Amino acid sequence: MVNLVSDARIQSVRQFNRFYTQVLGVLAEGLMDTPYSLTESRVLFELSQRDNTEVTALRRDLGLDAGYLSRLLARFESDGLVSRGKSASDARRQVAGLTESGRTTMKMLNERSDTQVRELLAPLGEEDQRKLVAAMDTIRQRLGRSRQDNTIVLRPPGPGDLGWVVERNGALYAQEYQWGSAYEALVARIIADYAENHDPAQEAGWIAEINGERVGSVFCTRKDNTTAKLRLLLVEPSARGMGVGGRLVDECLRFATSIGYRTIELWTVNVLTAARRIYQQRGFTMVASEHHDAFAPGQRAETWRKDLYDQ
Repeated sequence: MVNLVSDARIQSVRQFNRFYTQVLGVLAEGLMDTPYSLTESRVLFELSQRDNTEVTALRRDLGLDAGYLSRLLARFESDGLVSRGKSASDARRQVAGLTESGRTTMKMLNERSDTQVRELLAPLGEEDQRKLVAAMDTIRQRLGRSRQDNTIVLRPPGPGDLGWVVERNGALYAQEYQWGSAYEALVARIIADYAENHDPAQEAGWIAEINGERVGSVFCTRKDNTTAKLRLLLVEPSARGMGVGGRLVDECLRFATSIGYRTIELWTVNVLTAARRIYQQRGFTMVASEHHDAFAPGQRAETWRKDLYDQ
């Protein structure tokens, strides 16, 4: 599916590109103490991560022109930094690797790069440094998502996760369904009760992660001795269509069954169609529906239930 991109967002990205190009220019000036440009340093860095690599693979990974890369490698070879030869598996292919002198040079470049970045960050306070690095991680993860593993990892909530659940529920449903503070207050009460009173032997929560980033959550709480409640299923828009919601619900069902609950219930709203499909696919049935204007007008609250004794 192709998402629409507004002109304002396009201009924001272009503005950021212009700004960061200036930052890179500042870093490049720092490399003038060496005879190597940023691109040349990048080639040396990539070679330092491999013993010997085929030149065609290096060119592909770096996105460089074949003739340009060949000239760089020839210069490095004449400087004693790189050795080149034929591939042992295919004599038609050329391989390249760093010499000991090349590794010494790369060590010096790494140390100078670390110093440049340290000087770039040093004027910022601890909190600003953390936010800046987190924003950079977000850019890298979002734009590189297609090249990442995308394995879904479920784990128990840790420090800060419960606050994240409240914040993301409030922000996401306000954005997508115009739900106001009444919903966020409800989520906050549920989470506060879970944090203060839950019994680990009978209740649990899960945070879903992809590539180390939180993308979803769900909780299984106790209604009574025989009935569990599935609560606060959330999936970030960036992770939808990847099976995160189904994995979270399945884990909740497995836990409730293992504890010995006979039935599991959930409360939802009719506009949450994607979540309702997940519930239907896993055998939940709607047992009650009523008019519900607390979050937004014209909506209906629904109670769904599933028997667990045949699991």
